[in-house]
Amino acid sequence: MVVQGKVTPDEFLIFKPTLAEGFPSIIKKSLGEKATKMIYQASHKTPVKEVSVPVKDRTQFTLTDEEILTLARWGVSIEEHYSNRAGHAMPMDIEWAKDGISNSLYIVQARPETIHAEKKGYEIKEYKLKGSGEVVGEGISVGAKIARGNARVILSTQKLSEFKDGEILITKITDPDWEPIMKKASAIITERGGRTSHAAIVSRELGIPAVIGFPDALLKIKTGDEITVDCSSGGAGIIYRGLIDWEEKTYNLKDVPQTRTNICLNVGSPDGAFMHSFLPNRGVGLAREEFIIASQIRIHPMALLHYESLKDKKLKKAIDTLTVGFPDKREFYIEKLAQGIAQISAAFWPNHVIVRFSDFKTNEYRALVGGSLFEPEEENPMLGWRGASRYAHPNFKDAFILECEAVKRVREKWGITNLQVMVPFCRTPEEGKNVLEVMAHAGLTRGERGLNVYVMCEIPTNVIRADEFLDIFDGFSIGSNDLAQLTLGLDRDSAIVAGISNENDPAVRTLVADAIRACKRRGKYIGFCGQAPSDYKDFLRFLIKEGIDAVSLNPDSVVPMTFEVAEEEKNTL
Repeated sequence: MVVQGKVTPDEFLIFKPTLAEGFPSIIKKSLGEKATKMIYQASHKTPVKEVSVPVKDRTQFTLTDEEILTLARWGVSIEEHYSNRAGHAMPMDIEWAKDGISNSLYIVQARPETIHAEKKGYEIKEYKLKGSGEVVGEGISVGAKIARGNARVILSTQKLSEFKDGEILITKITDPDWEPIMKKASAIITERGGRTSHAAIVSRELGIPAVIGFPDALLKIKTGDEITVDCSSGGAGIIYRGLIDWEEKTYNLKDVPQTRTNICLNVGSPDGAFMHSFLPNRGVGLAREEFIIASQIRIHPMALLHYESLKDKKLKKAIDTLTVGFPDKREFYIEKLAQGIAQISAAFWPNHVIVRFSDFKTNEYRALVGGSLFEPEEENPMLGWRGASRYAHPNFKDAFILECEAVKRVREKWGITNLQVMVPFCRTPEEGKNVLEVMAHAGLTRGERGLNVYVMCEIPTNVIRADEFLDIFDGFSIGSNDLAQLTLGLDRDSAIVAGISNENDPAVRTLVADAIRACKRRGKYIGFCGQAPSDYKDFLRFLIKEGIDAVSLNPDSVVPMTFEVAEEEKNTL
């Protein structure tokens, strides 16, 4: 049923380095849609039949945590057993079974996994859309490419002869009979299936992009439709209406120079983190919690904490739908946030990953399910109740503690200690002290088990009172977007004054230089995670001249800007 793509299976992700140290490092658990199953029927001409799965079984995971960890340990042992002459573990395709009577686990097959084993790893090819269009839908992304063309809907193998070279195949599921036309396709879209379905496996082998498990594919896409399939982000595979151009860049990693300045990444999507980790980098300078909360959780934390007292039955039903498999709503928030943070931290292990606590504005928090019950309406949310001012406030403190517990779970339960944290939009040192007290109350104490706590330098007061901030934090990460907004006295959400905003303004540069010098004087970390270096080469050179420790860039800027950094470092010797 899994290989045929008739069901989307549960998916578990285990982090091997800390598993080897004895940690129960299951960093992701995804509940699959298991509507049907195949059962044995004795004394029939056909040995098996398909039946519906009871709702109770659909909404629970097929394996216990201990079973998941057992299979993971066996998998590591098998990889090591088949290690090559250099002693490197061999990537393996392993199949297993569980006896329905004894509940015993068995390995039934192990063979080399050739798709990844044969990768040389010297070149990175990057794909980027030049435009955008109407989003038709999305599903599980296979591959990292972009394709476009005319759609061809085929529901039966009897119609395979109608398929033309370069078309995009749209169907429910595929099996080996479909492979001749799959080789002709520029992309594949299926309504059902998961990462281990036939369509996903063959797409990987053929090196073509695929979107698996888009449930409305046959409803929203018709034969002859012009569409673009984008699997380049490393997250979900997105289907756009129309033919959109894209650009391709190939980088030879052997040519990328080493730099004194740490070149780090800005990361939002946990799924995209794994793909981007292959870029030349020294960790993550800014990982945003907001993406995880908005896409993986989608519910306001206070709505989960006050679930039992909610009066709105429609709201409670919406929360129940999003939290299937989690009767404890508080645990849902902690576990989902921890999983997202862990995936980013694991992808860049053992380099430092700096995760910024939530920095939603009130209007963004209101957009979450149940958010309107707990958020005020502000005239200017950009300058209102955001960042550090929320964390110790009685109306949000309990929600911030959930974030602290998620970080603690990643670091202490799963052993992923390269994770560090950062406090955004901290207006005064006194406010910073209050935040650190709440963190300590939640079990996150600065300095314990190597935990660094940084603060965003994005308000002029952070620079003016730099020494006081550096007394209580381990360093600064400069955010140029907000620093420019507050230095120039404008609302960066306002289109009318947007033209005035310029991170290259001399006043902004002066504050940036002062912040760097303050950290250097105190022997504290100083990084830069704003947009400016990704957009302006001259701003990047300015940071290098001032002696910045680390520059965190958007993934598409990392390779070209590394050459710029190396060149500027030569000039400043």
